[in-house]
Amino acid sequence: MTNVPAATQALAVLQLLARHADPLPAVTIARELDLPRSSTYHLLAVLREAGFVSHLGEDRRWGLGIAAYELGSAYSRQAPLQRIARPVLRQLVDTTTHTAHLVILHGNDVLYVIEERAPRRPSLVTDVGVRLPAQLTASGLAILAALPAPQVRALFSDRADFVVRHGGGPRSLTALRSELAQVRRRGYASEQGSVTPGLSSVGAAVHDHTGHPVAGLAVTYPYDSLGPHEHERMVAAVLSSAEDLSRRLGHRGELAR
Repeated sequence: MTNVPAATQALAVLQLLARHADPLPAVTIARELDLPRSSTYHLLAVLREAGFVSHLGEDRRWGLGIAAYELGSAYSRQAPLQRIARPVLRQLVDTTTHTAHLVILHGNDVLYVIEERAPRRPSLVTDVGVRLPAQLTASGLAILAALPAPQVRALFSDRADFVVRHGGGPRSLTALRSELAQVRRRGYASEQGSVTPGLSSVGAAVHDHTGHPVAGLAVTYPYDSLGPHEHERMVAAVLSSAEDLSRRLGHRGELAR
């Protein structure tokens, strides 16, 4: 490693940003890593060009970029997460009798990595490998609600980022922030007809040992098929499964309710 100090310093910058919930000023990064300011700005420029960091101009701060999320998502898509999550989703299907799935964030989309289909339930568009706009899905909203606000703003920096499928879902950053605030107050996310007309989903975030939301899980069902008490049991089952999977991934804190 001593032969490639620039690579070592670049990794140190990424690790520092990953340890903090909020983006940092360049002067703080330089101080924390004991780097010259000129070297720090050069490293940040290179990482920004590659997409690993993003610059929040209004705040004069630096945070992780899309490429960092994609790298983390690529790891999450591999066998460890799927192997750990699959029995949890199977149990969720058994408990709710509805189809469950697991997603990871991929840019401002979610990528479906597991679908556990309930017996005698119809096929869904949320098959493995499908990508959908994160702000339209319950699992995606759950992940976004667990991210720092500047990270969400970096992911949805343009109106073109707000894709609409069936007329539902937030269409601006202001509307998305309002939706995410509701998700945090309730402790879970939901959508009704935003992905598929006639279907609704309830979702919750899955956290790793650092507290970062690495995935989201959800159950999908016909939205006119549940009574109030059944809906409460559905929400409870989803939250319990998210907590179970988070614990299996090393998370030790209490998930927000």
